[in-house]
Amino acid sequence: MIYNIRGENIEVTPALRKYVEKKIGKLERYFENTEDVHVHVNLKVYNDKQGKIEVTIPMPQLLLRAEERHDDMYAAIDLVADKLERQIRKHKTKVNRKLRDRDKEAKQVLAVQTNAPAEENEEEEFEIVRTKHFSLKPMDSEEAILQMNLLGHNFFIFTNAETNRTNIVYRRKDGKYGLIEAN
Repeated sequence: MIYNIRGENIEVTPALRKYVEKKIGKLERYFENTEDVHVHVNLKVYNDKQGKIEVTIPMPQLLLRAEERHDDMYAAIDLVADKLERQIRKHKTKVNRKLRDRDKEAKQVLAVQTNAPAEENEEEEFEIVRTKHFSLKPMDSEEAILQMNLLGHNFFIFTNAETNRTNIVYRRKDGKYGLIEAN
């Protein structure tokens, strides 16, 4: 694995670098070829002395990304490594399920061709349990944030009064707000 470790408001010491490489390096067992795997690590320290680590591992079929904030940078590294491992396991399970389903479908097609009854076993990965319909009121982003807070939601969809396009405001983990502008 090729590591690119950067620090913002923190010096990346050899001990910190070694710890990151050790913890993230444990993920190598999930990859067939680790020579071309690039690992981008960004370490930050904020004014409140809380540390944050962001790890991104771009791959051809998957983008692994995790971030974690903690008072102890080493604890944050541990938490990020655990998150990444869960993501890899989840992806691997999904791929294996698709392969099993594909094998089942092939067997079902073969069974149909031989006039044998086929088993029907459909699994839904995502289930929509509620659908909402509403009209988008033209407003600015500040009014949208106020509406979102009044409703107690983490996001709010609205029509931007200036551009007449659909926008989304959302609450970030750090308590600040983000804006997504659709094209």
